[in-house]
Amino acid sequence: MPLVATGDLVTRAVARHGAVAAFNVITLEHIEAVVAAAETAGTPVILQVSENAVKFHGWRLAPLAAAAVQSAEPSTVPVALHLDHVKTGELLREAADRGFSSVMFDAAHLPYAENVAATREATAWAHSAGLWLEAELGEVGGKDGRGPLPAHAPGARTEPGEARRFVEETGVDALAVAIGSSHAMTSRDARLDHELLAALRGALDVPLVLHGSSGVPDDELRRAVRGGIAKVNIGTALSIAMTAAVRAHLAGDERTVDPRSYLAAGRGAIIETAGRLLPTIAAATAA
Repeated sequence: MPLVATGDLVTRAVARHGAVAAFNVITLEHIEAVVAAAETAGTPVILQVSENAVKFHGWRLAPLAAAAVQSAEPSTVPVALHLDHVKTGELLREAADRGFSSVMFDAAHLPYAENVAATREATAWAHSAGLWLEAELGEVGGKDGRGPLPAHAPGARTEPGEARRFVEETGVDALAVAIGSSHAMTSRDARLDHELLAALRGALDVPLVLHGSSGVPDDELRRAVRGGIAKVNIGTALSIAMTAAVRAHLAGDERTVDPRSYLAAGRGAIIETAGRLLPTIAAATAA
């Protein structure tokens, strides 16, 4: 089926007190694997392309976006396309022409007033172009080689009152909140601040998003969805699975030169990982 809108998938998730999984994709194999896993699970899914992935592809957004659009066409489940962690206005303005229905604009690294000003401007443009806009308040650490923020570091947690003001001042459609997860985690031992999540859910009337979910164990993910998280972002878990499978395949036969053989192994590992996580999030919805 044709791509659906991210906002519609998240709205439906909120209505059933659940969440939709959003997977970061870097290569065609990522895209194919995530769509295949979603079809097997029978659940909607969001394909996310980050600014870092666009940079990897020589700052060319069109090829990967086209692959996502074409992969969604024959899919038996709803698939949405989301542009993730965008910091540049140029990339933001390209989104609407490439099949994206939503953008996460990332100004969380800026002081509060600058974050508000930049996000307000991005939201106004996005809405004029028919795009749903997500932003972040409180810094989910672990990006760009930086480690996770200490629990009590400034900005390491999203403050409910400030979050309410931020949403009112910017007009964003969804808010990524810092409640204890971290980007790029390779272990699944993050512990979330569920008391803070409850306070944020009570303070805000927009959907809440959990970034850095690869490091969150299944029971914590389920509890976070039951507590009000409506969009669950997953990226590193797919990279771990793909890299391990490719490494094992090459180690098993040093004569391998055909990339199709090890890329197939990597794609299969992503299908397995995404296929395990999708029911976990769906189970949280039903709980």
